[in-house]
Amino acid sequence: MGKLEKKDNTYIHKNSGVCSSAIQFEVEDGILKNVHFVGGCNGNTTGIGKLVEGMEIHDVIDRLQGVRCGMRATSCPDQLATALKEYLQNAE
Repeated sequence: MGKLEKKDNTYIHKNSGVCSSAIQFEVEDGILKNVHFVGGCNGNTTGIGKLVEGMEIHDVIDRLQGVRCGMRATSCPDQLATALKEYLQNAE
């Protein structure tokens, strides 16, 4: 499953290239739920989680894919988009 693991109903994505080490989330009928970043800038990652909860995962990917953090090639939002794309690849 690559960097994405499943434990009960929760998916866990191991991040790379960012301050947060992982993202935990659930998906129900294509809707993102219970998004939690492990580590990173607490205010920003908590805000991202609250903003995307209840959204359709394709919309989250479209909005967050390619967002960069400073000079880094990725960001915590981009890592969430990556996790959701991996989720979709494994769900099909």
